[in-house]
Amino acid sequence: MKETIESLLIQALEKLISDGLIETLPALQITRTKDAAHGDFTCNVAMMLAKQAGKPPRDVAQAISEALDYSESPIEKIEIAGPGFINFFMAQESTLNIINDIITSGDRFGESNAAKGEKVQIEFVSANPTGPLHVGHGRGAAYGATLASLMRAVGFVVDCEYYVNDAGRQMNILATSVWLRYLELNGIELTFPVNGYKGDYIFDIAESIKASHGDNLVFPATEIFHDIHSDEPEGGDKEKHIDDLITRARHLLGSSNYQLVFKAGLNSILDDIRLDLEEFGVTYQNWYSEQTLSDRGLIDKAVEQLQLAGHVEERNGALWFLSTKFGDEKDRVIIRDNGQATYFASDIAYHMDKFARGYQRAINIWGADHHGYVARVKAAIGALGKQGEDLQDRLDILLVQFANLYRGGERVQMSTRSGSFVTLRELREEVGTDAARFFYVMRKCEQHMDFDLDLAKSQSNDNPVYYIQYAHARICSVINQLTEKELAHDIENGFQHLNLLTEKHETELISKLDAYSDIVHKAAFNAEPHLLVHYLRELANLLHSYYNAHQFINDDTNLHDARFNLIIATRQVLKNGLTLLGVSAPAKM
Repeated sequence: MKETIESLLIQALEKLISDGLIETLPALQITRTKDAAHGDFTCNVAMMLAKQAGKPPRDVAQAISEALDYSESPIEKIEIAGPGFINFFMAQESTLNIINDIITSGDRFGESNAAKGEKVQIEFVSANPTGPLHVGHGRGAAYGATLASLMRAVGFVVDCEYYVNDAGRQMNILATSVWLRYLELNGIELTFPVNGYKGDYIFDIAESIKASHGDNLVFPATEIFHDIHSDEPEGGDKEKHIDDLITRARHLLGSSNYQLVFKAGLNSILDDIRLDLEEFGVTYQNWYSEQTLSDRGLIDKAVEQLQLAGHVEERNGALWFLSTKFGDEKDRVIIRDNGQATYFASDIAYHMDKFARGYQRAINIWGADHHGYVARVKAAIGALGKQGEDLQDRLDILLVQFANLYRGGERVQMSTRSGSFVTLRELREEVGTDAARFFYVMRKCEQHMDFDLDLAKSQSNDNPVYYIQYAHARICSVINQLTEKELAHDIENGFQHLNLLTEKHETELISKLDAYSDIVHKAAFNAEPHLLVHYLRELANLLHSYYNAHQFINDDTNLHDARFNLIIATRQVLKNGLTLLGVSAPAKM
């Protein structure tokens, strides 16, 4: 219906342009009214045009309404309200058609081809494979997966990607931590480094290595710790201490055995991450290895491309990307004076490859702690663009705030390195996947959120996911009663008598159903899944109110059939919306 109103408004405005009242056609903003007394839709175009028309907004609104020919449209009447809003009242018949559309379209109701097949890559979670996913990663996982579903629903071709950070210092710390735990399991007494990974999962990986290789990788502690920097508790430097241990591990084990330990840690944790995400309803089309950037020469290629474009400068033996030319606060090192590429150089190569693979748009979903990294990545993307091409416009970086976890009113503290954290798996086991997925997307991604475990587990109206799922189950229960009472529902007869749905609860419910497609569209294009959450809560509330106020099974056959058509349509929209959120729609609760 919004498309119909927009088309008619454009025709009216073009007439006003030809009449000389206005000069340009503005971007139209047509929104649903919050109060049915003000119609179904409203537009503020008259206020937008008042200045160029040189007239009060209400006078402009009057001119627009007089130029509007809606005689052959589903618009019943138009009213001018307030300072110049144009309110549109739709004919009941056109509004009632939404019930037919929903039932006919079924699981595909709400979908569109608005994005026209634009190819998009969404990269999210991408946690270092140095330990299990914790509840902090869960919010990014739920947000990314839900956004992907929403975007597919409106016609985007979406690939989800996990960037596997399988190169660099943190992975070497992991490998060394695994080796040291392996040594302990083989009876070697040592003081575990402050900067090592201490979770129980490290012991599990070490156990698997011991089971496969016995004591073949064992060396005496004296040989391992000879002449290395002291650790922090001994008054030393914990960073130098762990780096020395990494170097010693490489030397003693040799390339082959070091890679054996390295890959044992990487593969074990990565397999665990894959399983966690799959059980959380999050799947990826691609798992992209950071190591392949070097193996395929992509880092060298990216640096060379920046050099040829004049965006790199040598300073004291290091190569600096002149990122200040593209809006960054300072220039950045991409190749150190020892010839090693920085993590930033890898990121530049990775993003270059995203667009080389044919994606028209890339979306990065990062933790809010990465906010300082946004400008430099945007700068690099801008520098990689060909003449006349601004790749910055094709990269969106969305920041997700950390989720604070509360149990029994007290905040749970977490630290990945120390191993004292609540894993995503533990969260799912405690509250269930449905509640976890739902709660994570209840707010805008950039807003802080407190995850209340007690609320998520409660079976009450205060728990929003339970409240919505219960609305769906309630409708299923009513429909099942037909069979139990040996009654029938004639869906075609219901379509013929939708005009009987005149109660306030019914008209409000129908209007809310009619808004579903708009909500999906807005949530997808604005990257705001929480809009769908709020919509479903409002729809569930209307359904519960309708259920409490009226009898669906009654002696008036025509009204009976019409009402069942309405609640069947409501059940479908609840199911479709929950499915987009990655939440189940149970028939019983």
